Amino acid sequence: MNTSTPSPWHLARRAARMNPSVIREILKVTEKPGIISFAGGLPSSKTFPVAEFEAACAKVLKDDPAGALQYAASEGYGPLREQVAAMLPWHVDPSQVLITTGSQQGLDLVAKVLIDADSKILVESPTYLGAVMAFIPMEPNVVSVASDDHGVVIDDLADKARDARFLYVLPNFQNPTGRTMSEHRRAALSSLATERGLPLIEDNPYGDLWFDAPPPAPLTARNPEGCIYLGSFSKVLAPGLRLGFLVAPKSVYPKLLQAKQAADLHSPGFNQRMIAEVMKDDFLDRHVPTIRALYKSQRDAMLDALAREMPVGDPESTLIWNSPAGGMFLWARLPKGMSAVDLLPFAVEQGVAFVPGAPFYADHGDARTLRLSFVTPSVEEIHRGVAALAVAMKTYAASLKA
Repeated sequence: MNTSTPSPWHLARRAARMNPSVIREILKVTEKPGIISFAGGLPSSKTFPVAEFEAACAKVLKDDPAGALQYAASEGYGPLREQVAAMLPWHVDPSQVLITTGSQQGLDLVAKVLIDADSKILVESPTYLGAVMAFIPMEPNVVSVASDDHGVVIDDLADKARDARFLYVLPNFQNPTGRTMSEHRRAALSSLATERGLPLIEDNPYGDLWFDAPPPAPLTARNPEGCIYLGSFSKVLAPGLRLGFLVAPKSVYPKLLQAKQAADLHSPGFNQRMIAEVMKDDFLDRHVPTIRALYKSQRDAMLDALAREMPVGDPESTLIWNSPAGGMFLWARLPKGMSAVDLLPFAVEQGVAFVPGAPFYADHGDARTLRLSFVTPSVEEIHRGVAALAVAMKTYAASLKA
């Protein structure tokens, strides 16, 4: 006899479109002892400026404890908004800067303000999974634009731009692929977007993490009135403070602000004051190069390990991978007939984890792709992890022939 009480809760239609993050689910696997994780997009804790935050915390509480611990302006802490405006490579009025609770909130605000049910939005192929998760509950028609090693393919964008609300794009060291949009492609994209009246949402959490040379100028710098720009303090200072920012044209800023007010009133004022204090006296100019040097050495270690452990040959019969010029991720593709999802259990059995690439596609995901993060493991762990991945691939390949 079923005595359970029927649930009185009737979920909104959009709730059915909310799904757990594939990455977060895989990260649970990496909690097992001994697992070397290439899965998470976590900055290295070695880069956190702990001493500077300790000093900033004491100073903020000493100078204005009441202000630091009180409710604050929804737009964000004034001095921090001024610092953000000053550090961007085009003229930005601080009144256009909105401090967000991580750049992820910026994506959520964009979705709420710009997307109606069934409206068409464009994304790269593949694209950042967290953006798709933010957009999908608003019930859009998400259309993938063909992309190559240089970024969005302009001819395909031209075919799909009609009636699109916006194109979401990560030009610098993209998550998940690590690719960087070339200067030529940026110029062509900006020109087409301006000509067609296509707004751009430019997400740039990794742009400061270049290894040998800085990336080309942001798309927003070329047409500020046609772009919303998202940035983050997570990758250059500390993700646990959950602070990011967006820069928006004055025509759309008020609605983004209202969506922010409805979401959380304001981002943590104490955290904002600490970041503003840490960033004084050009601290980032001294600190970020140390992050670049560390991540470059780890990128090099992964490239060396892959070259040593993986056979070279026909791209259809061997693992192939790219060499990112910055950021945190490397993109790889398995031999023909293999699936990254099916490989993962074999990898975990060998003590290594990664993220399958298919979930990063808005449609027609490539089951052979995978994302490898090189910034959290040590160089020694990277070498052991890649060797373990090679063993896992051999074991998986043998199972396919059995």
